Amino acid sequence: MTRAATDPLPRISSQPRRGAWAVLRERVIEACLLLAAISSILITSGIVFILVSESLPFFRHVSVIEFLTARHWTPLFDNPSFGILPLVSGTLLTTFVALLIAMPVGTIIAIWLSEFAPPKLRELVKPLLEMLAAVPTVVYGYFAVTILSPLLQRALSPIYPDIATFNVLCAGLVMGLMIVPYVCSLSEDAMRAVPMLLREGSYGMGANRTTTALRVVFPAALSGIAAAYTLAISRAVGETMIVAIAAGMQPNLPTIHLLQPLDTFENVFLSPSATISAFIVQVSQGDLPHGTIGYQSIFAAGITLFVMTLGFNLLGAALRRRYRQGY
Repeated sequence: MTRAATDPLPRISSQPRRGAWAVLRERVIEACLLLAAISSILITSGIVFILVSESLPFFRHVSVIEFLTARHWTPLFDNPSFGILPLVSGTLLTTFVALLIAMPVGTIIAIWLSEFAPPKLRELVKPLLEMLAAVPTVVYGYFAVTILSPLLQRALSPIYPDIATFNVLCAGLVMGLMIVPYVCSLSEDAMRAVPMLLREGSYGMGANRTTTALRVVFPAALSGIAAAYTLAISRAVGETMIVAIAAGMQPNLPTIHLLQPLDTFENVFLSPSATISAFIVQVSQGDLPHGTIGYQSIFAAGITLFVMTLGFNLLGAALRRRYRQGY
């Protein structure tokens, strides 16, 4: 008997069955991802629908021109005024102060982590920085009031002896510290994604590490860094508890004196203020009946904040697209 006759019959391959399971698994995963994408779109559409539908009755009583140009925001007073400018100015001022801290500090830390820090030290420092993002914002708010505000009062007392405990500068500084991890982590990831060939080419041309980091790596990662800045702006604009605790909850439109810079600085940064998100927190406590003009002002302020955040995100997307095409 030949060997071929004694060999067992060839085993039927299960490859087609495994291929069918793989195709089914991929289709299930694709369906889940599609469902997640559709759900995010539906949730966003629902938020927009609620904001628009609830704010339309408000704008039937208050004109859009008055809402955007009036200088006082007192919707809960006996003689109400519905000018959103004080809340918008408070939001933009606290965001401006926060970005003055977060952008340079976060970018410098990201450059150091990406280009100069030893690997073991980077693995230790970066998680510690990212843990700052997990600290509750209430803690940051009370840190601003109990520690930072007294320090500012003592430091600036020779020039400004009557600094308010609750002010824009204190809230903005602490908010800047809070969003440093966002800028640092995303910027460092963008710079680490730059191909090593660019660094080696820069070293081959005689550049040192600092020149390579600032003139080669940073421009190449600028689209990702712009995304980090956009996230930081959106996070600062929508921040609630820090400004609710530390900014003073007083919707004041600051006055600017071009010939008196010291007075202007005090009026703009050292006086109490209120932001859009802080006003929403203040009013959304169940004390106002549904359908009143005060209740509807919550949604008018909310749609204003939504439009501001959307504008910053669109600007960031345009910047990312431009620099991605440039590099």
